[in-house]
Amino acid sequence: MAKQKETVSRTVMVALALCIVCSVVVSAAAVMLRPAQVTNQNLDIKSNILSAAGMLKPGMSADEIETEFGRFEVRLVDLDSGEYVEPQVVGVKDPMKYDQYKAASNPQLSKNIPASEDKAGIKRRPNVVKIFVLRDGEKLQRVVLPVHGYGLWSTLYGFMSLEGDANTIEGIGFYAHAETPGLGGEVDNPRWKSLWTGKELYDEDNKTEPKIVLVKGGVDANTRDKEHKVDALSGATLTSRGVQQLVNYWMGDRGFAPYLEKLRQGEV
Repeated sequence: MAKQKETVSRTVMVALALCIVCSVVVSAAAVMLRPAQVTNQNLDIKSNILSAAGMLKPGMSADEIETEFGRFEVRLVDLDSGEYVEPQVVGVKDPMKYDQYKAASNPQLSKNIPASEDKAGIKRRPNVVKIFVLRDGEKLQRVVLPVHGYGLWSTLYGFMSLEGDANTIEGIGFYAHAETPGLGGEVDNPRWKSLWTGKELYDEDNKTEPKIVLVKGGVDANTRDKEHKVDALSGATLTSRGVQQLVNYWMGDRGFAPYLEKLRQGEV
């Protein structure tokens, strides 16, 4: 009798029932965990913004990160005009909820970049980007700008922070990439990131063309114009080139240069 019950149809039914139960459990877990995942993702972004701005302290709690980040104004900037725009322009009420990377895939909210101008290898650029401004009263203290561009194996996503003169680099950091560990992956190395602090993005004569150069072999006391130069990543020529190109693009006249000029002049 037991052998008669062990039919193919019964085996299939048991397997199907097991699959359905497992699917329901996994789906329910995904739905239940989604809010926590979104919260953690937002906290990670805020931590990286604070890190680029030199404001992330070791061991900071989630509440401390939220408090420190709360000092920033979150603004949306039209890259062509360099002017602030209201969140409603891009269909959101809260500027923090605006996703510029999603907007880059929407032809109505972005522009195609000709290959001859696409230094960063990003193909499309959103019309409006989200930036973070820190003021002490009316005095600008820091402005943190999102940057991204292609390295060797991946697109690097990060932030660059500038001091109150909108020219001196406070810091740079990348929160997402797939570069080679120990080589291009050294963009995460605190020692290398610290080399950017105090460097000048532009020179006195030209505030639309970045002067930053990543130098193979390193920068020393005798290097000419060393205020505009940073050590390249050892053994990672293409990643270093990618970092330089993304800085050139985003801090150039197709990126944040019009906004930064207005910021320096007090027009925004």
